[in-house]
Amino acid sequence: MSQPSHIILIHGAWQGSWVWDDFAPLLEKAGFAPHAIDLPGNGADDTPLADVSLDLYLARVGALIEQLDGDILIIAHSGGGVVGTALGERYPQRIKAIAYIAGMMQPSGWSFGTVLAEERAEERGLLGIGPYLEWNEDRSVSMVPPEAGAKIFLNDMPFDQALQGAKNLTPQAEPGRALKTEWTAERFGTVPRIYVECAQDLSVLLPIQQAMQKAVPGFKHIALDAGHAPHISQPRALADALIPALRAAVPHTL
Repeated sequence: MSQPSHIILIHGAWQGSWVWDDFAPLLEKAGFAPHAIDLPGNGADDTPLADVSLDLYLARVGALIEQLDGDILIIAHSGGGVVGTALGERYPQRIKAIAYIAGMMQPSGWSFGTVLAEERAEERGLLGIGPYLEWNEDRSVSMVPPEAGAKIFLNDMPFDQALQGAKNLTPQAEPGRALKTEWTAERFGTVPRIYVECAQDLSVLLPIQQAMQKAVPGFKHIALDAGHAPHISQPRALADALIPALRAAVPHTL
């Protein structure tokens, strides 16, 4: 029997590997080998926030990729999508597909701020969690108040449960949130992509998700009636929708 395909699970800003606790076992049951990690400075990782950068994120995930044998898939949530894109540019031969969950799938050189500006997000009321953030004095670190996290990130689950989840959110270094990466058609552009569009999302709102999909075409589209983090709020629904697409990306190993 061939070895299972590896899936690296990349969380978004203010989060950590804990967000995959209910979803990763469903991937494992489907025959994959999931790897949920804390990016530097996130979750339980103790990297100083002043040291956080996209390069450090890529070094952390790249070290894992280089330890693994066999095919690799990436599932990236929200701002983790930029990390997924950068990995696709760096490891196009290893990565068989990248799945974005309401993810920041952006044109080369664009930040999410560029997307928001292009879509006149402030004027249209599409800023998501931005207006709720609390900042340190020099605005180098932000924090999501738990009630705002529950209402914006986990609006599709009972509020009491959502609030418990949102209390796990941790401070986020701005260099690890305001991410952008350069990519090429010859490298990242050859990696198959899947986009899970979340219709109830109040953080990366649907018009913003659709604008990114229009700006970076050439992916398999999955529509989910869910909020911003279905791997927390609706793990079974996400698994049922996404696993067939993941299997299609690595048919020879499953």
